[in-house]
Amino acid sequence: MRQVVLDTETTGLEPSEGHRIVEFGAVEIVHRQLTGRTLHCYLNPDRESDPGALNVHGLTSEFLADKPRFPEVAHRLADFVDGAEVIIHNAAFDVGFLDAELGRAGLPGFASLCGRITDSLQVARAQHPGKRNTLDALCERYGISNAHRVLHGALLDSELLAEVWLAMTRGQDSLVLDAQAEGQGANVALHAPLDGARGRTLPVILPTPSELEHHRAFMQALEKESQHVTPSGFA
Repeated sequence: MRQVVLDTETTGLEPSEGHRIVEFGAVEIVHRQLTGRTLHCYLNPDRESDPGALNVHGLTSEFLADKPRFPEVAHRLADFVDGAEVIIHNAAFDVGFLDAELGRAGLPGFASLCGRITDSLQVARAQHPGKRNTLDALCERYGISNAHRVLHGALLDSELLAEVWLAMTRGQDSLVLDAQAEGQGANVALHAPLDGARGRTLPVILPTPSELEHHRAFMQALEKESQHVTPSGFA
């Protein structure tokens, strides 16, 4: 299984208002192991960043002036995500910008470039309903250090999200059957290996958007019902 964790930084919040991508970064995961392969590009957006966006990423027009424009590096992005499941936090935001940039370059939408898009924010909300599920909050929840994250950066954020994703989905492969023929018959052991331990390829089954929605509805109904239950029979 090949996955790519991706993040973008932009000049503002709305691609429909002409805002552009100023940076994208991505890291590769194969069989739940970070491979060390990354993709990182700064981009000249041919416009100023909104003050709020500039405060987030700190990428000034002066710094970006000599950087390539998106069409010049679109092929690198397409090659990197080709066939992979792409994991993005709040995917609708990033994909909206990527689709706009690809459209300007005369290329098909982002979903056509990869095998699948998974929104890690939706997965986090399903697992932690009612809690903050920002990248910073998830790093704290899973004990991942983000002390070096002073400003947002696409590559840094994708690296942090990759660690969060592996921690957040570890339970899906916590029980693995290991059948070994030793002497008389097979010795079957249940164990909970760390990511990719002993070179195994661990299956990861991700929920569909419909399953996530049903899960959220169930959790909300369960919480509402529990509020109306009166304890009885206790001293």
